Amino acid sequence: MEEQNIQLELRDIARCFDGRMVVDGLSLTLSAGQVTCLLGPSGCGKSTTLRVAAGVDRQDGGEVWVDGVMVSSDASHAPPEARGIGLMFQDFALFPHLNVARNVGFGLTGTRAQKRERVMDMLERVGLSDMADQFPHQLSGGEQQRVALARALAPSPRVLLMDEPFSGLDNRLRDDVRDATLALLKDEGTAVLLVTHEPEEAMRMADQIALMREGRIVQVGAPYNIYNNPVDRRAAEFFSDINVISGDCEGALTNTPFGAFLTPGYEDGTQVDIVIRPQHLKIDFDRAGRGPNPTIEEGTPARGQVVRARFMGQNSLVEFAMDYEDVCLKVTVPGVFLPKPDTVLWLSVRRDRCFVFADK
Repeated sequence: MEEQNIQLELRDIARCFDGRMVVDGLSLTLSAGQVTCLLGPSGCGKSTTLRVAAGVDRQDGGEVWVDGVMVSSDASHAPPEARGIGLMFQDFALFPHLNVARNVGFGLTGTRAQKRERVMDMLERVGLSDMADQFPHQLSGGEQQRVALARALAPSPRVLLMDEPFSGLDNRLRDDVRDATLALLKDEGTAVLLVTHEPEEAMRMADQIALMREGRIVQVGAPYNIYNNPVDRRAAEFFSDINVISGDCEGALTNTPFGAFLTPGYEDGTQVDIVIRPQHLKIDFDRAGRGPNPTIEEGTPARGQVVRARFMGQNSLVEFAMDYEDVCLKVTVPGVFLPKPDTVLWLSVRRDRCFVFADK
């Protein structure tokens, strides 16, 4: 990552409230044209981090740099309007007494003609050029979101901070608005920090995900890498349902319903968790009633009885009680598959899709 492309840098940020550390030694870098999602559960410090970056809250320690200039430290603190940062919040914060054009133009500098040209250009790019004279209450939620985006980008900020901007939209509209927003952000080349608690949104929007927990960033990476190489069990669980098979490591092996798993790097007696996502378990219909027939890739198949099955739309979710130490597993199957309770089926697992973590 070239230093001249860095637009926002948070260095060892700390923030306390009432003696409780809300943000604890957080460091993060954003580059031009990059969308970074700060992802984590409610209360982990995401919005506080965004407020510190924006300048509406001041950190107790650390530094904020924008475009190579330090804008906040122990010794100095530039206000939000002096940072060249755009802000977009969950409630859009449109001015109800101003029409769409005046909302988008609020805060712009230049001649009247220049401001009008920029406003109409932004409205055209968000598909609202024919609504310039309407007021916020006359717009749908999706239209209000696009006005807020146009207003945030109109001054051409080097950095745009977005705090849960799509949470107020219904599910069917949300995907369309997110896709249109992402296209516009990429076209502008702005460095974006998007706060969200939804893994699906982060996967859809981000070039880089920073997974946050209890005031700290625990993992940073591209969506593919962070999903397929989680740093720990909690990280894996945050992105999807998981199955967990626990066992003691002996001789770099741990027993499971699917035979012994290689678990190198752990001392004998260490309890480990083998984590399997439901989509990586396979129901072997050809093997039903014939018993195990191991393969190199899938190991020993395991016998289980159906506990319940539910149709989830594109997939069915089937829960099994395994014939092994009270282990229960969930399996996702494409389409409609609703076997009756107590049906006996054989399962196999892609071992290269499993994760092994020390049980903590």
